[in-house]
Amino acid sequence: MAFEDINFPVYRKYKNGKSYFKIISRNEFEEIQLIGSKKIKNLIKAIQLPEMNHVFDLVYNKDLALEITKEEYEETYNT
Repeated sequence: MAFEDINFPVYRKYKNGKSYFKIISRNEFEEIQLIGSKKIKNLIKAIQLPEMNHVFDLVYNKDLALEITKEEYEETYNT
């Protein structure tokens, strides 16, 4: 499946539950990092190859990140 076939946004989280992702497009994503009791939300523009590869891995690598729902992503930030 190519990026063109993906219906963005898609939502993922690391298996350890420390980072949640909203992949907006092949070149842009949001990340919520959980550090202790703090939540940090960043918008990342994937303009360099390592960042682009990270987006690809988040979308396709099931060993790296688990698929989650929009509601789970939003609840993570709002609680």
